[in-house]
Amino acid sequence: MTELSANVHFQHGQLTENFPDNHLSNTRSFRLKWDGESDEENDNTGRTRHENSDNPDSESNGQPQNSTRQVVEPDDEEEELTLKYGAKHVIMLFAPVTLCMVVVVATIKSVSFYTRKDGQLIYTPFTEETETVGQRALNSILNAAIMISVIIVMTILLVVLYKYRCYKVIHGWLIISSLFLLFFFSFIYLGEVFKTYNLAMDYITLALMVWNFGVVGMICIHWKGPLRLQQAYLIMISALMALVFIKYLPEWTAWLILAVISVYDLIAVLSPKGPLRMLVETAQERNETLFPALIYSCLVDHACWLRKNLSHYKNVSNVYKTYPAEKTDTVRCLIYSGLHQRGVKLGLGDFIFYSVLVGKASATASGDWNTTLACFVAILIGLCLTLLLLAIFKKALPALPISITFGLVFYFATDNLVQPFMDQLAFHQFYI
Repeated sequence: MTELSANVHFQHGQLTENFPDNHLSNTRSFRLKWDGESDEENDNTGRTRHENSDNPDSESNGQPQNSTRQVVEPDDEEEELTLKYGAKHVIMLFAPVTLCMVVVVATIKSVSFYTRKDGQLIYTPFTEETETVGQRALNSILNAAIMISVIIVMTILLVVLYKYRCYKVIHGWLIISSLFLLFFFSFIYLGEVFKTYNLAMDYITLALMVWNFGVVGMICIHWKGPLRLQQAYLIMISALMALVFIKYLPEWTAWLILAVISVYDLIAVLSPKGPLRMLVETAQERNETLFPALIYSCLVDHACWLRKNLSHYKNVSNVYKTYPAEKTDTVRCLIYSGLHQRGVKLGLGDFIFYSVLVGKASATASGDWNTTLACFVAILIGLCLTLLLLAIFKKALPALPISITFGLVFYFATDNLVQPFMDQLAFHQFYI
């Protein structure tokens, strides 16, 4: 699921920001000075607004002053900024998605532990080692149905808990999940990497490494920390979860789950009563952000944004002249926090299933790099199209359907058509 969050809007010298006050959404306007506007005009405007704020009973044209001031004017720069930062968001999302898939593919190619079949998840109890193709297909369908049912039930449970403000239960749930991923799964991952490369490591040193890695990750994800560090931990968590799915999901079941989960994502986000849509709408109504452990936030740096896009204003400090002195700090924090929140958000589930598709292609396509690269390019093309639709519709959209569909088509087409063709060319020593 992708979501575009941009709380600050500019309209010909007007900056409007949705400001939460006791969980209620109010809209306040701040006036910035244009290059062609004189200081006297701006000061007069500031004095007028200050006098109106001191006299709440004053009237204009026989009408009482409203506490909410909005200026609705056509602005071509709004569309320009959307396209500009839409393109920037494509690049900013390509990097983490690519990094997550590269980590998974590199692990699959080097560490045999994640390609060795040691069992299955409890959610996929039916084996695919059957005598007939029909029985294998039936077992994979049953496994996929159970897995999707579990995902649907857990999603609905999360929405119900969030709707009734059971934040402590959700935080506890996410903390336990993060503990397993950052401590237990990372311990297994490091152990297998050291075995693969024949590196000597005692358990005390390994435990200290895992402890430091896990504690810093818990602090960054569930409390506070540098944004880059939080993003790095979210990418690592997604990669570890994807590796678990690649190892323990049977081949046919994995492909079927990817196909069904993309359809479910489409319904859950776009249908009026879809659980993910209800979750996003509830968060927007409460003017709250979703939990960082579930969402990868691709934010634009507010300082860079301000420097590049407010250059046509003479002085940002003129904003503060229109408000009393005691409100100056609030206005300053409001502007910069709003600018900092411009960005695209991508669910960690999207990272996980992108990586599962590429990892499975790398593990099951006879080690063929053509198929792996084809799936990788297909996912990035689908993500780019999804972000294009996001810039057009400006609402939360599912990120899985287009990318997963392209990935599956490219996988089966490359594995069954392109790769045999390349093998025949190599066998007969033909060069194109």
